[in-house]
Amino acid sequence: MTDVGVQLEEVTTVGATPLAVAAQAAWSRALGVFDLETTGVDTSVARIVTAHVGVIDETGAVVERKDWIVDPGIEIPDGAARVHGISTERARRFGRSPYEVVPEIIAAIRSVFERGFPLVVYNAPYDLTLLAAEAARVGVPSLELPAPIVDPLVLDKAVDRYRKGKRTLEAAAAAYGVPLVGAHDAGADAIAAGRLAQAIAVRFADDLDLAPADLHERQVAWCLEQASRFEEYMQRTHDPAFTTSGAWPCR
Repeated sequence: MTDVGVQLEEVTTVGATPLAVAAQAAWSRALGVFDLETTGVDTSVARIVTAHVGVIDETGAVVERKDWIVDPGIEIPDGAARVHGISTERARRFGRSPYEVVPEIIAAIRSVFERGFPLVVYNAPYDLTLLAAEAARVGVPSLELPAPIVDPLVLDKAVDRYRKGKRTLEAAAAAYGVPLVGAHDAGADAIAAGRLAQAIAVRFADDLDLAPADLHERQVAWCLEQASRFEEYMQRTHDPAFTTSGAWPCR
């Protein structure tokens, strides 16, 4: 779907009870959500294929959404197309130029911040760094120090460090009882990540009852600690020369 402007999602609730809503940290009662599907994993060269920016309320209901398909101007690798379902042919047929779309994505995110909503981005350094690279590529100003960001990947690792299993969005959503239908669709993933952030905010209300700006800064520190632990593990078990970045929310 190309940019559809503002529309309501047909499913307007995730079944949150009044008790659960009351238990949520205040920052989670209205959230922007953002996700990209792309041509690859290297943020310096990957291109946007689909994007979603939306807003959910305290129950997880979608109250606003914008969706884009982009013609990235390069071939979409078969492996990437198998993940998100958008082939080169489909992107060329239905997508618009990144010179049109990237400024619209950035404007939609700015609108979220201007209204005082935190922005949920699962594995924020990937999406925000890639968006910044695309902005530079098309010659438009990127987001200036985007904040406050909520990254459920960082939160989950911080508040439930010893939980077994993978830390993918699908695995985390299942662990917190958040439905995720149509994984690797930008809209489905963005909305599920927002609802996951709310579920974490309920389960760990005592740990996460912070002002949005304070939560943002806490995640900066948590991500750095998590990267340091992972780097130490990889150096000890696989490659003594392994390094990784703990920069968050952009790299």
